[in-house]
Amino acid sequence: MEIQPYLFFDGRCEEAIAFYRDALGAQELMKMRFKDAPPSDDYQSPPEHAEKIMHAALVIGSTHLLMSDGQCGQEKVVHSGFSLSVTASDATSGEKYFNALTQGGQVTMPFQKTFWTEGFGMLVDKFGVPWMVNVQHEGG
Repeated sequence: MEIQPYLFFDGRCEEAIAFYRDALGAQELMKMRFKDAPPSDDYQSPPEHAEKIMHAALVIGSTHLLMSDGQCGQEKVVHSGFSLSVTASDATSGEKYFNALTQGGQVTMPFQKTFWTEGFGMLVDKFGVPWMVNVQHEGG
């Protein structure tokens, strides 16, 4: 079994994909737009959402991140109650990932040495997604 985070970006999914590609080296596995869905009696997306992303899959390291534009404005996206966590192999890489993710976002704990690792920091990115960046502890 694998648990995969699925994030909704309220119309900013295309921008999020580009941001995570630049910040973390994410690779796009697939992307489907609302216009690609077959007609259905159950749900028809508005014509202005045709180019918005219905479903996308990225791979970051060995993790799959699923994402969508969602219903684009029907309700405000609030990411809370969790953090995505990046484990870097060394402090230099950890600080690089941390700094890249903070662009346009907000630092909630600066990246710094702690009692358990050479580097740890927390932030909320420009899409409102909370992140923790941690340097892998020697020996595991």
